[in-house]
Amino acid sequence: MKIRIIGGGPAGLYFAALMKREDPAHDVMVFERGPRDATWGFGVVFSDRALEFLRADDEAMYQLLTPLMETWPNLTIVHNDTPVPITGNGFAAIGRLELLSRLYAHAESLGVKIEFDSEVTALDHPALSGADLVVAANGAFSWIRNENADKFGTETELRSNRFIWYGTSKAFDSLSLTFRETGHGVFCAHHYRYSPGMSTFLVEVTDATWQRAGFADMNEEETIRHCEQVFARDLVGAPILSNKSFWRQFPAVTNRQWSFDNVVLMGDALRTAHFSIGSGTRLAMEDAIALWKALRDTGSLPEALALYQQRRLPPMQKILDAANASIRWYERMDELIRLPPVDFAYSYMTRTGRVDHDEVRRRDLKLAAAWEHDHPEIFGSSY
Repeated sequence: MKIRIIGGGPAGLYFAALMKREDPAHDVMVFERGPRDATWGFGVVFSDRALEFLRADDEAMYQLLTPLMETWPNLTIVHNDTPVPITGNGFAAIGRLELLSRLYAHAESLGVKIEFDSEVTALDHPALSGADLVVAANGAFSWIRNENADKFGTETELRSNRFIWYGTSKAFDSLSLTFRETGHGVFCAHHYRYSPGMSTFLVEVTDATWQRAGFADMNEEETIRHCEQVFARDLVGAPILSNKSFWRQFPAVTNRQWSFDNVVLMGDALRTAHFSIGSGTRLAMEDAIALWKALRDTGSLPEALALYQQRRLPPMQKILDAANASIRWYERMDELIRLPPVDFAYSYMTRTGRVDHDEVRRRDLKLAAAWEHDHPEIFGSSY
């Protein structure tokens, strides 16, 4: 099979490796518009069992990546100056460039060809000529998807909050969500270490806060200084670092149809999941596994593409529903910050509807007990 993949992110690279591992005779090529040694962003985070989802299908990849991860067992919600540690919420993180570098090397060791600094901008491009399968794995703003939105049934909604993806040289002890009230509104920092000496430091605000703070008129240095001042107590003198960082609104992308002809969507080109649930990279790699299995288990490409969507949609939809609920919670953070710290942390834990009170008790009995104590009118003597 001649396979051409547009986009050298986790989805495209991992699918390329799986197909080449399945049959070395496959002609697999990845086109990545950027250089080999550069990527936007800092670290990426995996929730819950980190890379456990890989073990059944790819023990070698699991063993390759797991030692590179920074791990911690707990989550911390910081309500102004009050930290609320929450047990039973394990996470792991890795530098995005480190992850991609390992995936590059792994795919190439299997015989995958990767063309860097190579931007394919049309489906009739000579590089795609004669391809049996074209994989659109070129991100949330995929031109393949956008130019064929009618065929995919694409729906895109820019959510109202603004966020900017920074890093910092302060290594935090756990994944933390720090919410600080200012004269302009609430600032939230999503921060976690992804190497012994570096952390992701993503800042999120509501659109109203963004407007009141005057970010539209600030340059990069002014924006960094403002965020450093807001989170001075958390950074403890460490600088905020930019990597082509700029304010964005989250694009909530879905597609009713995942393929047409020999073209199929994967990763963020297929759908986006809000960064607050820490599942974007995992979803991308699971897409790759699902498409590989569908091709393995069927006798024709049309059957495989239909099976890919049929199998993958139900588990993916559960995560998307949780992600969309999480988005709505963050859009209300200026209101929710008025809650006492324990109530605020409890609201965060139950924001998606997937964690009920019994699950809070299972994960962190202390938090559940504090909530029960403060709300006898709800629980009475039930617990």
